Amino acid sequence: MKLEGSCHCGAVTFAVNSRTPYPFNRCYCSKCRKTGGGGYSINIMGEYPTLEVTGADAITVYRSANNHRGAYEADGLGFSRRHFCKICGTTLWIYNPNYPEFVYPCATAIDTPLPRTDEISHNMLGYKPDWIPVPDGPEHAHNTYYPEGGIEQWHRDRGLYEED
Repeated sequence: MKLEGSCHCGAVTFAVNSRTPYPFNRCYCSKCRKTGGGGYSINIMGEYPTLEVTGADAITVYRSANNHRGAYEADGLGFSRRHFCKICGTTLWIYNPNYPEFVYPCATAIDTPLPRTDEISHNMLGYKPDWIPVPDGPEHAHNTYYPEGGIEQWHRDRGLYEED
């Protein structure tokens, strides 16, 4: 599936191919909450080699010096690069050079209609503040940290992975 996205002010637009377009994965870690401006963020996965960007001069990148895994590059910053529009502040995508084949667009930046799933994975609940409610029920998996598997495996397990 080809995903198209943009920032709020329109300075940045992008497109990326995704075999895993279901926005099922909510992350409650402090980085996702604070950089996304909400109680959680929803990242999906795209194929980094297919990423096309217009307006790259309006993008800024943030790397955190604080992560729960304690894994940092030689400069003391984390591996993940969070890309934002430096004009309007929209969170666009995350890229980690340890996984060079993937990019993680924020679902809120995607303009293409995304497929819906009633099954939600609530991750990093060990970092969630008490004021954020999390739904219960069989369609809501609760994970203190990251669950086993990942975005691709979740799609494969449900027959939702888009093969060539």
